[in-house]
Amino acid sequence: MLDRTYPDQVCSIARALEVVGERWSVLIVRDAFLGRERFSEFQRSLGIARNVLSQRLGHLVEEGVLEHADDGRYLLTRKGRELAPALHQLMKWGDRHYAPDGPPRLTLHRDCGGEVGADMVCARCGEHVRPGAIELVRGPGAQLAIVP
Repeated sequence: MLDRTYPDQVCSIARALEVVGERWSVLIVRDAFLGRERFSEFQRSLGIARNVLSQRLGHLVEEGVLEHADDGRYLLTRKGRELAPALHQLMKWGDRHYAPDGPPRLTLHRDCGGEVGADMVCARCGEHVRPGAIELVRGPGAQLAIVP
C-alpha cells in the first residue's frame, strides 16, 4: 500500500486508491453493486481466499464504503454508492480497450432501454441517467463462466 501520509504530495487520487485501489476491493464493491451482500456470495463470485476477503471487507467497512449489518450482510453506504460513476467509467474504458468480442455487460437505461454511455447519458433519449436507473444485462462479450 501507499504511504498514507503523502509527505511530498497532496493528491486525492492517491488517497482514494488507499481505500479502493486494490484489485479485490474494487471487485468487492462491483459485486455489492450487483446485489451481493453476504461473505459467502462474495467468496463464491470472486474465488478469493477467506482470509483475504475478510481483510478487504474489514477495510471497506472501516473506511465507510460498506457497513456490516447485524444480520451479517455487507451493504453499500452512501459513500460506497458514490463510487457508481467511477466504476461505470472504468467498465466502459475496459469495454473500449479490452473487450474484443464486445462488452460482457450492457448498461441500459431502465426508463427507455437505451444504452448508457461512459458520460452517463442515454443514447436513445438523451437523458442524464442516475446510477440507480441503470440495468445491467449480458452483452455480446459475455461468457457464462466468467461474467459475475
